[in-house]
This record gives sequence, C-alpha cells and structure tokens, in this order.
Amino acid sequence: MKLTNPITRKAFLRDLSLLSGMMLVPGTLFAAPGKVKTRMKLGFVTYLWGKDWDIPTLIKNLSESNVLGVELRVDHAHGVTTELSAQQRKEVRKQFRGSPVTIVGMGTNQQYDYPDQVKLRESIEKTKEFIKLSHDIGGSGVKVKPNQFHAGVPKSRTIEQIGRSLNEVARFGADYGQQIRLEVHGNETQELNNIKAIMDVANHPNATVCWNCNPQDLNENGLKYNFDLVKDRFGDICHVRELNDTSYPYQELISLFAGINYKGWILLECRTDPADKVKALIEQRKIFEEMILNAKS
Repeated sequence: MKLTNPITRKAFLRDLSLLSGMMLVPGTLFAAPGKVKTRMKLGFVTYLWGKDWDIPTLIKNLSESNVLGVELRVDHAHGVTTELSAQQRKEVRKQFRGSPVTIVGMGTNQQYDYPDQVKLRESIEKTKEFIKLSHDIGGSGVKVKPNQFHAGVPKSRTIEQIGRSLNEVARFGADYGQQIRLEVHGNETQELNNIKAIMDVANHPNATVCWNCNPQDLNENGLKYNFDLVKDRFGDICHVRELNDTSYPYQELISLFAGINYKGWILLECRTDPADKVKALIEQRKIFEEMILNAKS
C-alpha cells in the first residue's frame, strides 16, 4: 500500500511505533485501559517491622516506601493506647491527617472464648474502649480474635459465645463508624469451617472477617474452597506475611481477592527481621504490584 498523504503516513508511523513499543512490554501490562486497576491497597501492621517506630518514624517510613495504610498493633512504640487523653488523641489524628498515611484501625488481642464469664465481659468492655480510641484517632475499625477452644467446653458453646460477643461489639462499633474485624486466628478456631460457624452466629453486618494467611487455609479442599466459605463476610483488612514467602500461595490469594473486586487493605504483617526495613517494604510493594498485574491480566 502506497501512503501518499503526509498526515496519514505520519499517523501510520506513529501508531506503528507505539505498537512496536507495546510488543516489548511484558504481557501483564499489555491490556486495555482500566484492566489492571484494582481497589485493593497495600498497607502495614506495626507487628515486628514497625514495633519500635514512634508515630513520626512510622509516617516517614511508610511515606517513603509508599505503603500508605497502617493498623496500629497495641503495646508498640507508637504509644497509641486507650489511656490517651482527648487532647492526645486529637494530636495523633492530626499527625496522620497531615500525612499520606491512613490509620486503618487498631489491632487488639481482645478475645471472646473465655469460659470465665467475668473475663469475657472484661474483654467485651475493653473492645468498646478500643472502638472509641480508633474513632477518636481517625481509624475505621478494630481487629479482635476468636481465640481458641477449651477442654471440657463444647465447641458449639464457644462458637455461640464468640458469635454473640461479636454481635454486641459490632452494634456498639456501628454507632462510632468502626468495623469489627475477626482475625482468622487461634488453635482450631483459625480453621475456616469454624470461622464460618462463628460468623453464622455473628450476623450483624458490622461484624467482619480478617483473612490471616494461615497454613490451615489450605486444609481440606484447598484455598479457594476455604476462601469461598467466608468471602461474603470480609471486612476492610486482610493480613499477609512476606509476599515472596513460597510456603503460601500468595498469587492465588491476590487473584481470588481481585476476583471478588475486593476494595480493602492488604496489610503486611511480616515475620522476618531485615536490617533495612524501608527497603524491605519497598520490595514488598513491588511484589504486590506485580501480583496485582498478574491477577488482572
């Protein structure tokens, strides 16, 4: 074909050049506009990697690594506790609001399996204090635990008790705009059939599940089967370990979340101890971004 029109020829050469460039891009990027977008976001749990960072250090390191959400685990160097005064809570909120980092919420150890009903009531009331704290500092929810079954107590009774407790704190949290996030955690309680049974009792819409990437996720019929058991109850957070840990199928998990159009936070709860944790966070972010592209390709 002879191209005599200079405009047409210019356009042809431009388009040919663009096409040639695209052919050199990895296949995961060669997609129609919007195909690789996701509403999932990568965030961070202060557990281990951030346990010694105060608030300014936390904001600095997360901003530098572009990991822009954080769940504040209790009893860490950030110092955000229920003992903070109203003014101190305002200061915490102000520091984060003046930064690109979002407080995702509080990560607590409150649990509702206690056979001792006094301890159970104490944990429920303590959860309510954390709900108020998360609200005051600008968070959106509180992470809690099941946490285990007990000898001599029927499992069905413990499941019922945990579910009813979750309903109570979920109702309370809703009044403060705070989601309740049950971590898939604990001896036997972390098995997804038990989590589902708990959530069948905890039917308040503000009671949600925080996926936790345990080996037990692969039990029985495998990851997708267990994922599907609770996918309709996911809240705004999921916990992952290092995404390059090959002992867990993280790419499959990210693809499953992409498949349900998950819009919450994938929070790094890392277990290793790298010397340069900011560099390690940047590496994890790059792995996450690559997994997102693979999931959407």
